[in-house]
Amino acid sequence: MEFDYFGQDNSRGNNNRQTLLASGWRPFYRELNWEYLWQLLSNDSQELTQKTLNLTSSLTETLGRNHYAWWANLMSLTSEDTRYEVEKYWNYVTPDPLTPDHRYKDVLSTETPIVQFVSRSSIPIDYLLNRLQEIAVFRVLSLLDVPDLITQYYQERDFYLPIEKFKSWERLEVINTVYGYWSKYDVWLQIEPYERGRRQYTLMAKDLTPLINKSIYDLAVMLSGYQSRVGKVNTQFSINSFPADIQNFTDDVQQAVLNQTQLAVLVHGEPGTGKTVWTQAVAKEILVPLGYVIFILDRDAVSNFVPPSYLERICIIINEADNLAQDRASEVAQYGNKTEHILSLLDGTLYQSVIDDSRFQIQQRLVILMTCNTTERLDPAMLRKGRVDLIYEFKHKYV
Repeated sequence: MEFDYFGQDNSRGNNNRQTLLASGWRPFYRELNWEYLWQLLSNDSQELTQKTLNLTSSLTETLGRNHYAWWANLMSLTSEDTRYEVEKYWNYVTPDPLTPDHRYKDVLSTETPIVQFVSRSSIPIDYLLNRLQEIAVFRVLSLLDVPDLITQYYQERDFYLPIEKFKSWERLEVINTVYGYWSKYDVWLQIEPYERGRRQYTLMAKDLTPLINKSIYDLAVMLSGYQSRVGKVNTQFSINSFPADIQNFTDDVQQAVLNQTQLAVLVHGEPGTGKTVWTQAVAKEILVPLGYVIFILDRDAVSNFVPPSYLERICIIINEADNLAQDRASEVAQYGNKTEHILSLLDGTLYQSVIDDSRFQIQQRLVILMTCNTTERLDPAMLRKGRVDLIYEFKHKYV
């Protein structure tokens, strides 16, 4: 068994290198680029001259040793030290392989596969949001299709995968950091391997929002304890099956969605008047085609939910709002902060109060659909002008 100077297992490194070659990866050889060489000559001529003189001096010294025969000096040109000096100079006068600009504004990252940790006392909100982000990353990758470039750096060598050998990202041999690049979209992918087959995928671009919008517009997330899931909105009833007055109100909602960046709608009425199925119909027929991702929140999720910053269009559905946003003057409302959280969602005061510079800086469009049996128990602050834009009472027994 061989070890290098740092005590690392060399045989394992050689096996990994053989694995890369067997998987189709090929060593990347630098090529002389006259434009790059001209830039060096124009902008760093002193350093270029010094390095050229140093290499020339080293080669001349090797060839001119008096205590060796001429053929021995010639053979010395192939020695490891000489090859190292030549390779170092060659790396200086040739451009590096393309690598991502880590100053890109939009960065979307996920670990995969997502691991769920759930106990009886916890609601798996983080898991569902992480799962949504994982789906977003892989849907964007599917939309991007085959990249123009795939590289991997291992044991001080750059390798590249010929595009015709690329099958899928899941089947890609990843030993060290892998980069993929799509020149059409100016998008980079970085893959970091973890133990036990887990990986970190990171998308980087100047503007990822159009790709994300195009990839995950039809998704819905239900956050409701152990029933939480990621899927698509389903409804048994279409909008045109509702009474005429509700259809007219729906038209007003649709127009407001198109005109406003933030909209809050509250519908109330006795049980069985179709309030919940109406919100699902609006989500499926109006909001999903416009690119909205739907979040259906129960009473526990409301207290902990913050809209993901990488989504441009978000719809939040809150059923039984009269049990959540209760009048804070009542004794029951004193035991929780759900009222404050719903108010902050309506205002945007909570999640927009501190902006992370490393995150997406997009103008989110937010639609909140709420249902309740009666408005009498709601906190008066909810019904204040500017918080709820449209209110309607459902009077017809629908279910």
